[in-house]
Amino acid sequence: MPKIKPETKVLIIKNLKFKSPAEVADIFNVSKWQVERIRKRYQETGDVHDRPSGQRLLKSRLASQCIQGLSDGVKVDLLGLSTAEKIFWQHGFTLNSQLLSMRDVTHCLTSIYDLLEWNHKDLVNVPLCVDLCLNRLLNVYDTGRSGKIRALSVKIALLFLSKDLFRQVAAPAETCDHRGLGLLLHEALQIPRQLGEAAAFGASNVQPSIHSCFQHVNSRAELDPGQFIDWMGLEPQTMVWLPDRHRVAAAETAKHQAKCNICKDYPIVGFRYRSLKHFNYDVCQACFFSGRTTKGYKLSSPMVEYCTPEQSEEAAFSLLKDMIDPSHP
Repeated sequence: MPKIKPETKVLIIKNLKFKSPAEVADIFNVSKWQVERIRKRYQETGDVHDRPSGQRLLKSRLASQCIQGLSDGVKVDLLGLSTAEKIFWQHGFTLNSQLLSMRDVTHCLTSIYDLLEWNHKDLVNVPLCVDLCLNRLLNVYDTGRSGKIRALSVKIALLFLSKDLFRQVAAPAETCDHRGLGLLLHEALQIPRQLGEAAAFGASNVQPSIHSCFQHVNSRAELDPGQFIDWMGLEPQTMVWLPDRHRVAAAETAKHQAKCNICKDYPIVGFRYRSLKHFNYDVCQACFFSGRTTKGYKLSSPMVEYCTPEQSEEAAFSLLKDMIDPSHP
């Protein structure tokens, strides 16, 4: 059966407003079953294409790009926060606003990778890692190749995988004001900007996110690390890609002792999606993101996403919750 082009699907939906499925099928030389399938998908998702919501795909695509584009070969996930701060201090990276030359950055990176090589001899090649990391920094924070990068930019990039960005803009009292949060959001957003996805995350104006954060914590002046983490848990638009990046990283090697009810793959590798409406119904990430369905299962059905395998106790507790309240999130 020939595949229907996206533009044809759009025309089919338009014609279905005033023609029957059989008439539309004759016009476009397709089967009535195909027309019914396109109409059903459009009614469920508001989209004629075989894919889930654009925002979900955008987040996952960007998260994957961040992993591949920024961490491949760079090994900064081996860098601990205390080690990084010590090296920053040794190299005089004390003011976030100071501009660093390529020589300063290279010396700092060499110190970092020399230490990482000492602890991880089989994983770290110092010259290669320094070159790769410097190239990533230039691509993200010095696209015009001026030869200067702000100290805060270097810190944000190197601690990207350490998940501790807040302390880089916090005051000595471990609190952050409006200006500090604005600097953090601006520097962090250079990563999706370099990947061509900045517009989707409001990179042109971070003020709404700053206002949202301080409004959430009921504070007008400062917020502490705990409040910042609570706000990040809401997945604000400007930073929604960051927690998803860590979920994608965690799911890369995850193996779930469950079979996909659509493609029958076992075990499910990567993300696992469990239906909250259907008993013992699991979907693998390939079927979920391609929008595949089976009889009785709709794309709009509520699902729970797992990026790591459930422990037996957690699985039993989840099953008990579903039995008591199938609509439980």
